[in-house]
Amino acid sequence: MTNPPMTVLNADQAAMHLGLSKSTLAKLRLYGGGPAFSKLGRRVVYLPKDLDDWVNANRFHSTAEYQTRSSGR
Repeated sequence: MTNPPMTVLNADQAAMHLGLSKSTLAKLRLYGGGPAFSKLGRRVVYLPKDLDDWVNANRFHSTAEYQTRSSGR
């Protein structure tokens, strides 16, 4: 029995999934701080779970919480 193929999203699909522009996602890849990605040759791909995990890791209940956590990076 074989496993079903893994679902990956290209950069355009990942940006749409997150509600971000393609250029914002590209800047996050360049400078860091964005979701985990993989390179398959020249293709950049994302696992949907990694995108969702990144969103959940960046949840805050107040701007004070954001400022406290972001200043410790």
